[in-house]
Amino acid sequence: MSGTRYEAVEFGEELPAQQPDVSLANVRRFTHAAGMTFPRFHDHEAARKEGLPGAIVPGIMSQGILAALIHRWAPGAHILRIDTVFRAPVLVDSKPRATGVVTDKNDAERTVEIDLTIQNEAHESPVVGTATVAL
Repeated sequence: MSGTRYEAVEFGEELPAQQPDVSLANVRRFTHAAGMTFPRFHDHEAARKEGLPGAIVPGIMSQGILAALIHRWAPGAHILRIDTVFRAPVLVDSKPRATGVVTDKNDAERTVEIDLTIQNEAHESPVVGTATVAL
């Protein structure tokens, strides 16, 4: 179902899941464009020296993945608010899965609330969030 029209959105509707590209090459492109030169984002060994399990995806990239999930579901939607909680790092070169579900509709404002999750291969949720979206 297309989520582009408010009337067509159903409570409990799941957004189509996405498997974002968090390869080392893609994370390097992102960090370069954002001016984020910290080795923890693009060097596995440097990240391990900091006590991390390997290079990690920057938080703003994870939040961008969740915003992109919404825009793929509802092109032209306006994200009024997006809040994220970073429980654990998303690892570079992993295979995360971004998902979302509509948890509320506000008929007066024609907005929807969406619960968002980035899940890792172990089915843990290192990043969760909510968004208010105007359609």
